[in-house]
Amino acid sequence: MEFLGSTLTATYAHPKPTPTNFLPAIGSVTSSYRDRFPHSNMTHSLSLPWRPSTYYKVAADSPTLGPYCTRSQKVSESTMLPFVSNRTTLFTRYTPDDWYRSNLTNYQESNTSRRNSESLRVDTSRLIQDKYQQTRKTQADSTQNLGERVNDIGFWKSEIIHELDSMIGETNELTDVKKKLERALMETEAPLQVARECLFHREKRMGIDLVHDEVEAELLTEVDNILCCQERMKLHLDKAVAQLAANRASQHELEKDLHDKQVAHRIDDKCHHLRNTSDGVSYFRGVERVDATVSVPESWAKFTDDNLLRSQSERAASAKLRDDIQNLLVVTANEMWNQFNKVNLALTNRIAETADAKNKIQVHLAKTLQEIFQTEMTIESIRKAIKDKSAFLKVAQTRLDERTRRPNIELCRDMAQLRLVNEVYEVDDTIQTLQKRLREAEDTLQSLVHTKATLEHDLAVKANSLYIDQEKCMGMRKSFPNTLRLVGFC
Repeated sequence: MEFLGSTLTATYAHPKPTPTNFLPAIGSVTSSYRDRFPHSNMTHSLSLPWRPSTYYKVAADSPTLGPYCTRSQKVSESTMLPFVSNRTTLFTRYTPDDWYRSNLTNYQESNTSRRNSESLRVDTSRLIQDKYQQTRKTQADSTQNLGERVNDIGFWKSEIIHELDSMIGETNELTDVKKKLERALMETEAPLQVARECLFHREKRMGIDLVHDEVEAELLTEVDNILCCQERMKLHLDKAVAQLAANRASQHELEKDLHDKQVAHRIDDKCHHLRNTSDGVSYFRGVERVDATVSVPESWAKFTDDNLLRSQSERAASAKLRDDIQNLLVVTANEMWNQFNKVNLALTNRIAETADAKNKIQVHLAKTLQEIFQTEMTIESIRKAIKDKSAFLKVAQTRLDERTRRPNIELCRDMAQLRLVNEVYEVDDTIQTLQKRLREAEDTLQSLVHTKATLEHDLAVKANSLYIDQEKCMGMRKSFPNTLRLVGFC
């Protein structure tokens, strides 16, 4: 917008030339007019259309002719006649030339005043038009700046809303993942308790079966594995809690900034639509001297940009943490499931080994029982044989004893005597041999009985181990959580 007209120096702004006549200028003798005549209110001039009361005031003093009278007296002192007390004497104070010059001076000053007034009016009209155009341009620039400010606030507000929606969504997703992690952490308690119960039950094995076998090693590994998984879950759970706090802090800053932007947008939009004819416009004296600003456009934009960058950074960290938690849930579930299968496989093999050993013991025990029976039968036959041989010994010894009673020369070492003696030795030797064999058979029987007792005890031990591994341990491990529950799904 260009200004109309041009700025000119008004003619009334230059000093007035000193008149060449003897009469002083009206401007220089204005003060001498005061209080020479009674004050006259010119109320009729207030109704003139060309002098509105808004811009002009009625003069309070009326001009007097004192200076003219004083000057005329000084001029005519040399020509005045001596004072004559008779007032009927006719004489004049001014000459006709003075009168004409005075009129001419008044005419010239009137023309000058009118020219000055006309120049003032023209310059004032031009000034009013220029200032009006300048004021309109200034207001238009302010309105344009307010519009640009509203657009800037709207842009940042939309960015904040978009980022706030993304942050809220990310926070909700992280909360869901955190709940899954908590459920998965709770689900690990059951496998840990099962593994510890298995170790506790297997401590009740007896005798030689209380061995540090592969099952026990795998169970200890399972306990350590579950505890390690729990530690990692708790660590990521703490990170999730801290990240949620950071997300909520960033979300709070965005919400606060958004609220301020909304308030500023409403105020600036109202200011942008204010017009000279709008309601509510009024004077607020001195408001332009109050500087309540706390930022400049650069710091204002940087504040919101920093909030957005912080939110984006926290959102990226939250997304990475979510991925880490998801991967951790899958990895820990696979680790615990694989170790669970290893323990079950070791238990199955151990149960098979124990069952096979039990079966073999039962076979050996049956054989041992059969052998014990056979040995007992043998012992009975040996005893019977010894008993039978006693009758033969008795007969032989009785014969020898009877033959000792033969008289005199009849006590002959004949063949019968020799044979009876040999018979006694033979039968006695046979009895000694049978008794020796009886003792051996009895020792063998005792050994068989001991072996039987050992086998029966070992069989009881194997039965107990088999019951512990098969019934208690495998019975508990049938209810191990599935993979979906281990990764946090109900």
